[in-house]
Amino acid sequence: MNNKVFNLINYYSGRCSPIDLLMILISNKIRYVFIFVLIFMWFRNDFYKKVTCNAVKSTGITMVIHTLIKLCYFKPRPFVKHRVGILIPSKMDSSFPSKHTLLAFAISTSIFLYDRVLGSIMWVLSVLTGFSRIWVGHHYPSDIIGSACIGTMASIILDKTAGECSSDTGMEENPLD
Repeated sequence: MNNKVFNLINYYSGRCSPIDLLMILISNKIRYVFIFVLIFMWFRNDFYKKVTCNAVKSTGITMVIHTLIKLCYFKPRPFVKHRVGILIPSKMDSSFPSKHTLLAFAISTSIFLYDRVLGSIMWVLSVLTGFSRIWVGHHYPSDIIGSACIGTMASIILDKTAGECSSDTGMEENPLD
């Protein structure tokens, strides 16, 4: 099933230059949109500064999880085992988890927990990030889904356990609501 879905998506890779360029752009450069949003939120007000703080902590946690998984588990990338369309060069390291997808979902979930509109927009960008990683031939769909789950769960657990950004700091209400 994983290979079938991968092949269904990756089959079109290299067949439509405008879409290929868009997928390469998303895969390589979308991180700058996430960084820009976090910087913008940091300077907006104290409420968003604390949301940014949670997002940064969440990315740190997901990076630790990423490192631990990479140390214990190896899954070859799609282009190593199969003849697939690969649009941009890649490392030969493990396909699971996808660092791009982990970080995107960690940030977007952290934002979504406090600002549903901006968080939803960021989630769409996160889904596009994951999809682009399949399109360019670097990850299987299961890598993306697993990474999205890990990034999302890390943010939710951090939010539930970190008392620092809760009622004692006034974060329960968005000042714009």
